Amino acid sequence: FVEANIRGGGEFGPSWHQAGLKANRNKCFEDFISVAEHLISQKICTPSTLAVRGGSNGGLLVGMMYVLRPDLFGAIHCAVPLLDMKRYHKLPAGASWMAEYGNPDEDWDAFLKKYSPYHLIDGNVEKYPPMLVTTSTRDDRVHPGHSRKMVKKLWDMAADGGVCGGW
Repeated sequence: FVEANIRGGGEFGPSWHQAGLKANRNKCFEDFISVAEHLISQKICTPSTLAVRGGSNGGLLVGMMYVLRPDLFGAIHCAVPLLDMKRYHKLPAGASWMAEYGNPDEDWDAFLKKYSPYHLIDGNVEKYPPMLVTTSTRDDRVHPGHSRKMVKKLWDMAADGGVCGGW
């Protein structure tokens, strides 16, 4: 078990958290990828034995791992995730996160589209890792629509002949 204290978290104070906000959100993903690559380079695991789990904001993180580096992980558990960063602010509680992620109406082209897993799924990717997506209708922060849309899109891609691991 490894816990990656990546930029954007609160483990090392406000400046560490702020280093992963809005246009700098990519730093969170880069840090997480670096941890995974280090584990593999040190022969602690292989991509096929490396599984990751994240929920809520961590669901966004592992959702991005799914689309950015499908080769790096053997399995992903994406729990109550934010996955549609273009419309997150239109769902309950979503508007309260704009200080963290940005305003999709203003920041989509500048940076938000670069970390919206729902929009980054690529039908040309040869193989995605198996992914368990879980949600809840009782979560007061992340609407289940994020999970539902993502799974539906992956199912549709698989039905159209796309290769989505686990579907």
